[in-house]
Amino acid sequence: MRKYALPVALVVLALGLFLIWRPLKYVYFSNISKELSDPFLCIPTGSSFEDLSALLVKGGYIKDKMGFHWVAEQMNFVKPEMRAGRFKLEPGWSNRELIKHLRAGEQASVKVVLNIERIPEDIAGSVSRFIEADSASILAAFRDPALLAELGYTPETIISVCIPNTYEMYWNTDGATFLKRMVKEHKAFWEKNNRKAKAEAVQLTPVQVYTLASIVERESNHQPERPTIAGVYLNRLNIDMLLQADPTSVFATRDFGARRVTNFHTGFDSPYNTYRYKGLPPGPISMASISSIDAVLNFEKHNYLYFCAKPDESGQHAFASTLSGHNVNADRFRAWLKTRLN
Repeated sequence: MRKYALPVALVVLALGLFLIWRPLKYVYFSNISKELSDPFLCIPTGSSFEDLSALLVKGGYIKDKMGFHWVAEQMNFVKPEMRAGRFKLEPGWSNRELIKHLRAGEQASVKVVLNIERIPEDIAGSVSRFIEADSASILAAFRDPALLAELGYTPETIISVCIPNTYEMYWNTDGATFLKRMVKEHKAFWEKNNRKAKAEAVQLTPVQVYTLASIVERESNHQPERPTIAGVYLNRLNIDMLLQADPTSVFATRDFGARRVTNFHTGFDSPYNTYRYKGLPPGPISMASISSIDAVLNFEKHNYLYFCAKPDESGQHAFASTLSGHNVNADRFRAWLKTRLN
């Protein structure tokens, strides 16, 4: 019998090694591809375990689906709804490392680039390119009465919380969370550079400053003259004069493709049309850049009440303190324009 003892022991050992080899391989050996075309895995909200598994296979993240499933079951990771988010996976990870990361690891943020957009629909469309939420759900947040009341804004003023910049957010941010983040960033923005005190000095609220800045934004692409334009409008406000800002009449009509402002625009009946109603419009007519906001807060002090385009292609403006002086500037521009059209 002794002569069979060693062979039997070897068989038992081999069988034992075979039985534990696969679990060891599944748990501790690499199952994440060592060459990932995209290391970021986005798990949509509401995804099931099967959905996650399909994403891992389709994206080429895992090599052995069966091994991943086995370890997931052992680690009690199989749930009806998985944790949503964007996660960076490391090449060569084992199933155990992968599951630990998806279960409790830090999400990888995305950079949301907020450029100057005109209306909430445009903002929603732009932001939806960076986060999970689609444009419809983001726009719904802009129009949600309960959410707006909670944040302290109205449908007309909510756009003022959107400061053009680049923000880091989680990919699975929804529309409401996006707006709450913008409110937080907006508050931080106004705490800097003495902006609140400067707004109070001209007797305007941050929303009113932003509203005026949105007009300045649409009046000129030439940043150096924006403080001068802001000064013109503040002068008009101070003497209870109509602002008569062309961009407000364009906004009122939603004729954003207009190349020239006509009587149709200036005569259109809307509280946004500053040719018909005194004071600032009910809210911003677009997003405003930081430079335009600061142009209002650091406006140029002067006696100008009028401005019109210069008779050249610079895109800059000629300013005047009197209506007669303005008419001279306007005649020069019209004469120049006539030569361009002939």
